[in-house]
Amino acid sequence: MTEAGWVQHAVWWQVYPLGFAGAYPVRPGVHSGGLHRLQAWLDYAIELGASGLLLGPIFASETHGYDTVDHLRIDPRLGGNEDFDQLIAAAHDRGLRVLLDGVFNHVGRGHAAAARESWTGRGVFEGHDSLVTLNHDEPAVADYVTEVMQHWLRRGADGWRLDAAYAVPTGFWARVLPRVRAEFPEAYIFGEVIHGDYAAFVEQSTVDSVTQYELWKAIWSALNDGNFFELGWALERHNSFLDTFAPQTFIGNHDVTRIASQLTDERNIPLALAILLTIGGTPSIWSGDEQGFRGVKEEKANGDDAIRPEFPATPAELAPYGDSLRRLHQDLIGLRRRHPWLHRARTRQLHLTNEQFVYEAFDGDSRLVVALNAGDEPALVPTVGGGKVELAARSWTAS
Repeated sequence: MTEAGWVQHAVWWQVYPLGFAGAYPVRPGVHSGGLHRLQAWLDYAIELGASGLLLGPIFASETHGYDTVDHLRIDPRLGGNEDFDQLIAAAHDRGLRVLLDGVFNHVGRGHAAAARESWTGRGVFEGHDSLVTLNHDEPAVADYVTEVMQHWLRRGADGWRLDAAYAVPTGFWARVLPRVRAEFPEAYIFGEVIHGDYAAFVEQSTVDSVTQYELWKAIWSALNDGNFFELGWALERHNSFLDTFAPQTFIGNHDVTRIASQLTDERNIPLALAILLTIGGTPSIWSGDEQGFRGVKEEKANGDDAIRPEFPATPAELAPYGDSLRRLHQDLIGLRRRHPWLHRARTRQLHLTNEQFVYEAFDGDSRLVVALNAGDEPALVPTVGGGKVELAARSWTAS
């Protein structure tokens, strides 16, 4: 296991910089605030309880950032190297780590690699004609990706999210990442993997972690359907993953419908958040979810725009209606930060019905009991020691 010790304390605030700063989609006459826009929000992230920023693409691209044309240049819509350096310095001064989004499965057609026959050759990525898939059997591609990862780590980044890691042969990552870690052993590197054998991917690729999409789906689906048995099954699977790695956990990110829109009853948002922050893993909060932002991902051109909106210039300009949910995030993130052992915690089912679920998160002698009621009526649920506690409708408690 390669994960650095600092990761057990990590709670990420995930941001899609191009949308956040108003740089994409392009609007005539409107100029992006660039990476400078993010600096005004660093104290907000800290007040939320986050320990780091998980950034979306920031490198030169043709449109949305995932069609990169130069991995060694900051997207002009976001500024330049000086803007990046200032953001890193400002974040680090506040104790915030910064992860970058590495799009190394494919490139935009304007990338120099797209014109090199030996560097490509596997067609386009998932039917997107603008995304040319790299040839990961080509040694020069491995050298290039290694160079890019090392370059930005030298400039102060703390790690990488590997976009579409599931589409890249695990052997490629196993050739690249040890070279990166030889210079940066403390870097945190996780891959985007949607389904399949998560543990095998981690072991074969040498990444620290992968995205836990199984758990994301089980959380909102169990709450929508009144079927905690689905969540119970997913947590058993989650326990097995923790034998190998600590999954990267979330209830929202830049690629999925926002949790406030995904749930059919908004009263279940606190329950979803409580689950996320009381189980094993490395959690991230999708920027705006802590304010109850809504947004539906659609399978069409620009179908992600609604979930990746521009943010105001400063937090003070946010509408006040999100304050109560933000405070709940602060409380639960605070709980997790006080109990860093939760990073590796397994769960044990104590009581399970369709609409009520009590589980114990544990690691060694450390224990936390979480009780959930997703029903429309109050419910008595058992606690450790044979007692019972009454939960109000659509509520939770932890002790």
